[in-house]
Amino acid sequence: MSCFSILLAACLASGAPPAAAADTAHLRRDLVALTTTAQPRNYLHEASLNQAADYIKAELAAAGAQPTEQTYQVQGRTYRNIVGGFGPANGPRIVIGAHYDVCGEQPGADDNGTGVAALLEMARLLPRQPLACRIELVAYTLEEPPFFRTPQMGSYVHARSLHETSVPVRGMIALEMLGYYDDRKNSQDYPIKPLRWIYGSRGNYVTVAQKFGNGRFGRRFARVYKETAALPVKRFKAPAWLPGIDFSDHLNYWHFNYPAVLLTDTAFYRNKQYHEAADTLDRLDMRRLALAVDAVLATVVQLAAG
Repeated sequence: MSCFSILLAACLASGAPPAAAADTAHLRRDLVALTTTAQPRNYLHEASLNQAADYIKAELAAAGAQPTEQTYQVQGRTYRNIVGGFGPANGPRIVIGAHYDVCGEQPGADDNGTGVAALLEMARLLPRQPLACRIELVAYTLEEPPFFRTPQMGSYVHARSLHETSVPVRGMIALEMLGYYDDRKNSQDYPIKPLRWIYGSRGNYVTVAQKFGNGRFGRRFARVYKETAALPVKRFKAPAWLPGIDFSDHLNYWHFNYPAVLLTDTAFYRNKQYHEAADTLDRLDMRRLALAVDAVLATVVQLAAG
């Protein structure tokens, strides 16, 4: 049974309206918009970065997410996170985030156009769901170098704002590169070679990655996501120092002691065009990207219920 079928059955049993499945046409449209800006959407090309932010804000507004901007200054320039959400305005929340900037002069279809497209499709799917807690959707700026691991990261700014205002956060999900799959043997690498014996050599799965001591939220997310996903899922739990385990926006939520997980196609451990000009839309698998989104929706709806 697919994750969509499981969610549909649960909704019918509860009297809630049935969910819709992620639409590959929507995902492709978002990716086209993000990868065809006049210049790559990196921190030096403010016009293209702002074009991407404006597109994200407009799509969130069209979905009913009532987006706002979280602006801040870096080196005399203004950058912005785009924040929207669904469910109760107050009380605990689950944060789902994806960065929309790229590294260098490349289109960033997988990194991280796919994460943003997934975020926007979540916004289109969430309004029909009964949500007992707020689902906050955040498109981050400045995840990429030279700002990675600095307080200038958009996700650091957002996580700090939650901490400073004492907002209760059940957990955070980072959507980072979700569109590249390879069914061939030896298409998947790992930070430590023996992991291949455990997880296999085919890059045909999504990974839920988290650090040791990540709490109940991380365990529940990984379990429910694996149970509901209609594509292979590998659960990866490791020390925070292991290369790759903190290579995205979730690391900043860990910094403020919020539980957080990374959902990814494993980035450069599989996609050899990571941070290259060939990270293009034609290399992505829209069907499996949609399946990954379906499972996020099913999992978040269940976790939001308590």
